[in-house]
Amino acid sequence: MAIWLTENSKIIVQGITGSEGMKHSRRMLASGAQVVGGVNARKAGQTVDFDGTTLPVFGTVKEAIERTGADVSVVFVPPKFTKDAVVEAIDAEIPLAVVITEGVPVHDTAYFWAYAVEKGNATRIIGPNCPGIASPGKSNAGIIPADITSPGRIGLVSKSGTLTYQMMYELRDIGFSTCVGIGGDPIIGTTHIDALQAFQDDPETDAIVMIGEIGGDAEERAAAYIEQHVTKPVVGYVAGFTAPEGKTMGHAGAIVSGSAGTAQAKKEALEKVGVRVGKTPSETAVLMREIMNKL
Repeated sequence: MAIWLTENSKIIVQGITGSEGMKHSRRMLASGAQVVGGVNARKAGQTVDFDGTTLPVFGTVKEAIERTGADVSVVFVPPKFTKDAVVEAIDAEIPLAVVITEGVPVHDTAYFWAYAVEKGNATRIIGPNCPGIASPGKSNAGIIPADITSPGRIGLVSKSGTLTYQMMYELRDIGFSTCVGIGGDPIIGTTHIDALQAFQDDPETDAIVMIGEIGGDAEERAAAYIEQHVTKPVVGYVAGFTAPEGKTMGHAGAIVSGSAGTAQAKKEALEKVGVRVGKTPSETAVLMREIMNKL
């Protein structure tokens, strides 16, 4: 079983006619994902061809859902249009919106996240500034390479896109149930805790890898959640041990202020509740390999 994205998921792409939307729609289709159409109000009624697969372009998310039965939207629109695109997806009550776009203003993300809550959380938001979600062998929604790993029984949740890919590759022989890149912006939709809960509840996930990074307190809150609610083995990695204070590193949310948000503090919080934390991504993979070999 996978969390949130399965072989039955039907995906639409908001921004399918743009360069990024075109490129990654082609990749998603090649991976076996059910991409069933796209949305662009200015090109409604047209079609887009992907190596022999012809997809319709709809004027609205609501119409796309009505015509195709879509239950996932992947958002590939420029930052200044992202808020409106996500609000439209929320109004259409699509169950999952995966927001790939980088550089979305924080107040825009705060707006559409609060809007989703106000609407009763009918739409789960992953991102923004994320690589998306992949359930190997089943489906792929976003920009995660489909050929770097295999299906298996490890769940992965990560703030970092590239570290998501590295962990998937290093444990490719064991494989993953679902890999979720939640993004590293200061405000995001789906959190570490959301993914931890879903993996804990998934009978086909045996262990969990959690990748965090400096900045904020998401990892400390995840540690507290693990202590109270997660019985499956968890291994972790926290990026940014050598980051200088006050300098943003990579993601907009990755910044250390004084003693808050440091990699060391996060590592200690996780280890305190029994999470084994690797010093490097490769060491983290070794820790997970040891756990899986004992299960």
